Amino acid sequence: MTNKKAFIFDLDGVIVDTAKYHFLAWQKLAQEIGIEFTPEHNEQLKGVSRVRSLDIILELGGIQASQEDKNKWLIQKNEDYLSYLVDIDESEILPGVLPVLHYLKDKNQLIALGSASKNAKPILEKTGILSLFDAIVDGNDVSNAKPDPEVFLQAAKKLGATNENSIVFEDSVAGIQAANIANMTSIGIGDASTLHEAKYIFKDFTFIDVSFIESLIN
Repeated sequence: MTNKKAFIFDLDGVIVDTAKYHFLAWQKLAQEIGIEFTPEHNEQLKGVSRVRSLDIILELGGIQASQEDKNKWLIQKNEDYLSYLVDIDESEILPGVLPVLHYLKDKNQLIALGSASKNAKPILEKTGILSLFDAIVDGNDVSNAKPDPEVFLQAAKKLGATNENSIVFEDSVAGIQAANIANMTSIGIGDASTLHEAKYIFKDFTFIDVSFIESLIN
C-alpha cells in the first residue's frame, strides 16, 4: 500500500501568481495616500495579513490613520484586487505546478491549500484546479497570520494527517517558519538566500522532479 502524506500548498507565489495583483492594488492605494510603494517594499508583505500589510505601508509613509480610514482602505484595496482577478484563468498557474498536483493525485496523496488569502476558493475555481484539493484552509478559517502555523495545522487536521507526515510548499519566509514550527517538511519555492530556513529549496516547480516527490511520499 502506498504511504499517504499530506501535501499543503500556499497559494500566492506558489500555485498562482496573484502576488502581482496584490502589489498593484497596494501600490494604487499607497499612491492615493501619498506613499511611494516599490516592489522592494512589497517583499515585506509576503505571507502577511492584509491588516498588517496596511500598517506596514502606513509606517513606510510615517502616516497615522484612524481605524475608520484603515477599514475603508482595506475594503478599497480588496475591491481593486478582485477587479484584477476577474479575468484570471489557468494561464496564471505557475510553471511546473500542474504536473506535481496531477502526480500527487495519481499516487492517491492528500492535497490541501493553506493560504492567508480570503479569495482562495474563487481563484482555484477560475484556474480550474479546485477539484484537485481535498481540503482548503484560507484566510476565512484562521485568525493567526504566519509564522503562526495555524493555517497548516488546520489543513493537516482536515486531511487527517500528522504534522510529521505533512509537507508544505511556501514562497515566504513567514510561511517556511510556520511549517518548521509545526514540525512539517518545509519546501521553499523561490530565492535560496531568502528561504534558507526551508528544508528543501527550488527556484520553481519546474526544478522538482518525480524522484524527489517519490522520496517525500516514501
